[in-house]
Order: sequence, then C-alpha cells, then structure tokens
Amino acid sequence: MKISENFALSEFTKSQTAIRLNIDNKPGDVHIANLILVANNILEPVRKHFDQPVIITSGFRSVPLCAAIGSSKFSQHALGQAVDFEVIGVDNFEVANFIFENLPFDQLILEYYEAGVPNSGWVHCSYTTVNSRRTALIYDGKEYRDFTEASITA
Repeated sequence: MKISENFALSEFTKSQTAIRLNIDNKPGDVHIANLILVANNILEPVRKHFDQPVIITSGFRSVPLCAAIGSSKFSQHALGQAVDFEVIGVDNFEVANFIFENLPFDQLILEYYEAGVPNSGWVHCSYTTVNSRRTALIYDGKEYRDFTEASITA
C-alpha cells in the first residue's frame, strides 16, 4: 500500500526484530493516518530536495515491538508519528539541517552523528499537527545538545 508518492506502508513497518520474535507490527488506521502525514510533510520534501532515495531504518513500532527493543510504549514511533532515516549519498547533518531550516516538524534529532563522518548516525524526525514542539537536538549516545552547527563542530 502506497501512503505517498514515493513511500509504501511496508517501508515504515519492516522490522527484523518483529520478524525474528514473531511480533505483530501492523499499524491501525490512526497510525496509518499519522504515517501519511510524516511521509508527506517530512520524507517527500527531503526526497525532492536531495533528489535521492530515502532509506527508512525505523518507522512504526507496535507497543510489543517497543517493549522488545527497550523503547517506550509512549514513543512517537508507537503512534506512527516518527521515522528514523538516511538519504543515500548525503551527509546526515546536511539532511537534518535542511529539515531544521525548511520543514515543519515536532522533533528533530541527529542521532549518533560524528562530524566529518558523513554516513554516521541517522536522522530521527517526528511530525504532528497538535502541540508541535519544534525541538531540534543532537544525540551522541550519552547526552542531548541543541541542534546548531556550532555544536556539531565543537
């Protein structure tokens, strides 16, 4: 099932952990509606801007899948509001910075990124139409910092 011009629902629900542990990772209608918003408001503009495929590494996570990987059942992934991804051939900082400067988002986190190592880490981004926080952070595995170019190079 396609949920936007370039993205299928299966890209958001694929999980090796769910397959290995036989966990149902099927989203409900509300989750699908949220995933459609994420695809159209975050991923499609990113794909169009960079003109490169976007690889989703984590999208929807059912509550049992969240429990299996040690994630909160209240995670935005469990609501279908968040996606972790990379853009082929593009530095993850560049992707995150494009989102920060150009797109509406709820939360943007550049995770496990190392300056000077373009393929390091990934981008986590959430989207919601209600009470959007527009929080932008960098997470290095130990602490969160504000997302600014200065904090990347410092």
